[in-house]
Amino acid sequence: MCGICGYYSFRKEISSKNILEMNNAIRHRGPDDEGFWISDGFYGKSFSGKDSIQKIKETFPVLNEFSSKIALGFRRLSILDLSEKGHQPMLSDNDKITITFNGEIYNFKKLRKELEILGYHFKSNSDTEVILKSYEEWGTEMFSRFDGMFAIALVDLEKQKLILGRDRVGLKPLFYFKNENVLVWASEIKSILKNEYIKPEINWNGVYTNFLFQTTLAPETCFQNIFSLDPASFLVLDLNDFSISKQLYWNFPTKKIENITAEEAAAKVDGLLAESIKEQLFADVPVTSMMSGGIDSTLITAKAKPFKSDINAFTISYQFSESEVKNASLMAEKIDIQHDVKKVSDEEILNQLKENVQHFEEPYSSLEVLMNAAEFAKNKGFKVVLSGNGADELFAGYSHSIKLNKWLSMRKFNAVRHFIFTNDDFSRKVKNYFSQDDMLDFFRQSQVGMKPFEAKSIFSDVVFNTIKTNLKDKKLSETKDYQGLFEYDMKYSLSSHHVFRDDLSAMKYGVEFRYPYLSNDLIDYVSSLPEKLRYNGIKNKPLLRKVADQYLPAEILKMPKRGFSFPLAHFIKTEPKVREFILENLNSLKKRNFFKPEIIDQWWNNEKNEYDCVKIWQLVTFELWYQKYFENQ
Repeated sequence: MCGICGYYSFRKEISSKNILEMNNAIRHRGPDDEGFWISDGFYGKSFSGKDSIQKIKETFPVLNEFSSKIALGFRRLSILDLSEKGHQPMLSDNDKITITFNGEIYNFKKLRKELEILGYHFKSNSDTEVILKSYEEWGTEMFSRFDGMFAIALVDLEKQKLILGRDRVGLKPLFYFKNENVLVWASEIKSILKNEYIKPEINWNGVYTNFLFQTTLAPETCFQNIFSLDPASFLVLDLNDFSISKQLYWNFPTKKIENITAEEAAAKVDGLLAESIKEQLFADVPVTSMMSGGIDSTLITAKAKPFKSDINAFTISYQFSESEVKNASLMAEKIDIQHDVKKVSDEEILNQLKENVQHFEEPYSSLEVLMNAAEFAKNKGFKVVLSGNGADELFAGYSHSIKLNKWLSMRKFNAVRHFIFTNDDFSRKVKNYFSQDDMLDFFRQSQVGMKPFEAKSIFSDVVFNTIKTNLKDKKLSETKDYQGLFEYDMKYSLSSHHVFRDDLSAMKYGVEFRYPYLSNDLIDYVSSLPEKLRYNGIKNKPLLRKVADQYLPAEILKMPKRGFSFPLAHFIKTEPKVREFILENLNSLKKRNFFKPEIIDQWWNNEKNEYDCVKIWQLVTFELWYQKYFENQ
């Protein structure tokens, strides 16, 4: 797990000050080591940095003022092969191929054996070297062979290609900017913004989808011309003519498994999950499990125990999370493991509020407790944390999946909206409900964010007239069944939202989250099963519950679905310091003329429920985002 960044300046050489500042902006992602590689497009040279380990400084000169067309930067969080042999950027034996890589390849040992049979020799025990030699043997076909989470930047001077690639479901972020002069990329946008070619501009289309979906829908971001590389894809830049091509290397299987019982499917899922956990427990540093108290994370912890007898777990406690903490403690006692409970006080949230919100690179509809989880893990000496994230998307765990059949039957009455002429709050909500014409609308309705009529009312007319409110380019396959919703959950709920925030939260403290539910084999298998086994419209996660029934106490299995999130609405309504903080930022926002001040006041003065608080918080986090990335650059 690390941080990567780089650029190719097409027309002229630029100062290495760019890559030094870009790399420093993501120092938190890799405190253990750093490295650089720069090139004129034909020959390259490696450098160390101020934070490089001593052996690297003895091998490569420290990068100071230098000019080049291509530069790669790297920050290392040592997880596998802690020696200098795992240092990046890593070069091929002939020095013609250079790679930087963020993530983990869980099947790297199997790939290494395959490559050794083909005659390749290895100098390290790192998965990075396996990627490098995989490229030498298979080229870009290597991506489909990797089981793991990764963002890769590779320069091939011999073939004059620059390649950026990302894992199947976007577990590791990779952003890029391109214009007629440069291609710039990094693990975090804050790094890209340090490049001399880039002046931050607001992408109002990205802000609009952010307000509606509680995250900006990839590949867009809230920054103009900065994009998120699509999951399961790679980008190839020709170093000679600067042309770019993008290719998808994987998609959900279309062939369905037939004639299989629920018991057979559950047994297979059980086995695949066990294999995934076993692979993801492998590390050269301590590993722990984060238990929220629900089915997903407690099942991971229970199944990890046979593979790692000294596994322990921790739970984050906050207001109203008593039942989750109780269940997590019950599970820890049942399987006899050490279990820590970290209570996050309101005071802790307040002390870190502005800094934590601004660490995210877009507005947000909540407060992220995962930052507290990552900080606690780091303080306890853990660099790797197993997470239950991904189970809700893969196994139909969200409450909106249960509402799907009702919507499919009610949408035939959508014409009703044309006969609603009143404009009170209730009428607008009814009209909004009967405006869900397609699966994207249904998915949007389930997200905790503004409704389209609310977003339209809050933007100033000048700004709103620049926004493309037709989101047809964000539609996926739009099948009128659970498969259609599954695709939206996987791409927009998981890839654009949850794991993106997981990564930013964990890496702020130099911690790696791993996701056993999201292995290649498990995703392929579950998405190939008949719908009736994966989804029944009555109970969430029917198939995973069948697996969990063998391992978990009844109290956990019966617990109602509840997200792992801080009680924001209660915090806003009851904490005077928070209300003061909100008012201060809303007053600042009103002066910018992006949003209508009278609507801001109306929303602030008429909070009735949780969703009213969410709308306010979205505006506050927009203001904090704007301050950080547009005023304090």
